[in-house]
Amino acid sequence: MTGGTDARSMTDLVRAPSAFEQYRDRYETIEMSRADGILEMRFHTEGGPLHWSLLAHHEFEDAFLRVGRDRDNDVIILTGTGDFFSGPAIEPGKHPNRNTMTPERYDPIFWEGKHLLPTLLAIEAPVIAAINGPAVRHAEIPLVSDIVLASEDTYFQDTAHFAGGMVPGDGMHVVMPLLMGANRGRYFLLTGQKLTAAEAQSIGLVNEVLPAAELLDRARELARLLLCQPRLVRRYTRTVLTEDLRQRLHGLLGYGLALEGIARMKTS
Repeated sequence: MTGGTDARSMTDLVRAPSAFEQYRDRYETIEMSRADGILEMRFHTEGGPLHWSLLAHHEFEDAFLRVGRDRDNDVIILTGTGDFFSGPAIEPGKHPNRNTMTPERYDPIFWEGKHLLPTLLAIEAPVIAAINGPAVRHAEIPLVSDIVLASEDTYFQDTAHFAGGMVPGDGMHVVMPLLMGANRGRYFLLTGQKLTAAEAQSIGLVNEVLPAAELLDRARELARLLLCQPRLVRRYTRTVLTEDLRQRLHGLLGYGLALEGIARMKTS
C-alpha cells in the first residue's frame, strides 16, 4: 500500500525512535554510552581488559549489527579497558582450542565469523578506534576503523592464529596484508611479529600515537569534528570508504574461515 491515512513515508520509518535503550545493556563484554550522537563502545571482561572468548565473538557480531541499524548513532568510538585493548596472548603453539573442534561446534563460530567484520564495516557512521594498550587478539577489529588512535604503550601482535597453531582465516588474512602491504602482512602473520605503536604509525596502521591519558579525549575531539558535517555526508563518506574492503571480505572471509575450521578439526 502506498496511500491512506495510515501510510508512513520512508523518512518517517528511518526516523523512528532510537532503539539504544533496547541494546545498550545487552552485552557482558561491551559497555555503551552515548551523548550528542557519539556512541562509545568500551570492550571489557568483568570490568577489566578484554579477554577474547567465544562470548566476545558472539556479542561483537550482534552488537555491530544493532549499532548499525540505529540511525541515531552518528559517530562510533571503539576502545578497551585498563592497560590492554585485547588479550590475553597465546603462547606459541599452545592455543587451547587447536585440534579440538567438531563440525557441529564450529558451525556457529563459522557463521558469526562470516558476519562480524562485515557488520562492523556496514555501520554507516564514521568509526574511531582509541586503542588503549596492547592488541594481541583480533587487532584487525580496531584497525579497520576510519581513524585509528593508539596509546604510546600499545603494540600489535597476532598471537592466536599461526603463531598459536591456527590458520589466520577469520579476516586477518585479508585485513593485515591490505593495510600493511602484502609482504609485511604475511611476515606479521607468519612470525608473530610485535609492532609498537610508533612502528605501526610509520607504516600507516595508526594515525596518531598519544599518551594514554589523552587518548579518549582526542577521540572525542575528532568525533565532534566529524559531527560538523551533515549526517548524509558522514554516512555516505563512511560507506564509500569501506566498500573496497567489504567487497574483498565478501569473497575471501568465508573461504578463510573454512580453512581455519578444517585445520582445527579433531582427528581420530
